[in-house]
Amino acid sequence: MVRKPGKMYRNLAKKAYTRREYMGGVPGSKVVQFDMGNLQQEFPLSINLAVEEACQIRHTALEAARISINRHLMKDVGRMNYRLKLRVFPHHVIRENKQATGAGADRVSEGMRLSFGKAVGTAARVAPGQAIYTVYTTPQYLPQVKLALRSGGHKLPSPTFVSVEEKSVPETPASPQA
Repeated sequence: MVRKPGKMYRNLAKKAYTRREYMGGVPGSKVVQFDMGNLQQEFPLSINLAVEEACQIRHTALEAARISINRHLMKDVGRMNYRLKLRVFPHHVIRENKQATGAGADRVSEGMRLSFGKAVGTAARVAPGQAIYTVYTTPQYLPQVKLALRSGGHKLPSPTFVSVEEKSVPETPASPQA
């Protein structure tokens, strides 16, 4: 059976369907890692890739964008100079009512009768402005990180934007002068 196009699952049409204990045969998530790069060091800069519209992002799209971003960062920045974090998890289970095609399909398929569907994958539901990926790094690598996030954003179903935040160092209270 041919996979359905992503536009069928992009919109938030119904209530979230996440109760896996009531259903069998939910395919596993393709997302392999959620944290990559240098996990020990603290970095002063955080750069976010966020979506502009509310949508569902399939687990395959999340993994494709993660691979693309990580590959750019490894090549341009180096493994010890960044930390990449995936900020969403694909909880929502996507169902599909499979239809038979070809000769005699009208005797096999039930059409819309009891069309609950089988689980075919998972997706993360995101709100407008929600960060999907965050990269922590130093200011000297900012242009390379922005380019990497933009290239990964092309693999997501919603328009994306990049925002930069600088961590503020907490001030220590001055000791009282006598």
